[in-house]
Amino acid sequence: MSGDVKFNIRRVRPEDKAALLELSLLAWEPIFTSFEQILGSDIGSIVCPEWRSRQHIEIAAICDEPENTFVWVAEREERAVGFVSCALKPVEETGEVQYLAVHPDHQNIGIGASLNKVALQKMQEMGMKIAVVSTGGDPSHAPARRAYEKSGYVGLPLVRYYKKL
Repeated sequence: MSGDVKFNIRRVRPEDKAALLELSLLAWEPIFTSFEQILGSDIGSIVCPEWRSRQHIEIAAICDEPENTFVWVAEREERAVGFVSCALKPVEETGEVQYLAVHPDHQNIGIGASLNKVALQKMQEMGMKIAVVSTGGDPSHAPARRAYEKSGYVGLPLVRYYKKL
């Protein structure tokens, strides 16, 4: 927990799906807006088609915690306000943070950092040797990059280019 802000972290429950979907849409809308601004609507609509529908499917799927996937939820006043999911790859001895989202009304108070810390601890407990996370290089991902760097991740700069044909 951070300062006098009270929240707890627990494993995901089936009844969390709707709240996690809602907060993920709110948390990531600025990102998809940024993508469209950077790429333009012609490319953006192809690269990120119907991202809200895709989020619904993906978040619902991780809430069921498929094999080697674990999800933790941050809650305040008995309300889900953030979550992290990670997938373990035992053969490669890596754990990957797939999703990390905090409701915009609850950002910048340590919830994301605490969720990431829990994920890293669990990966280590499960025998993983390396933690991996991917994020964007655009301005909308700057807070995510800062958070991951604060947690000790080392970035490997990669660039993906798009061109309308």
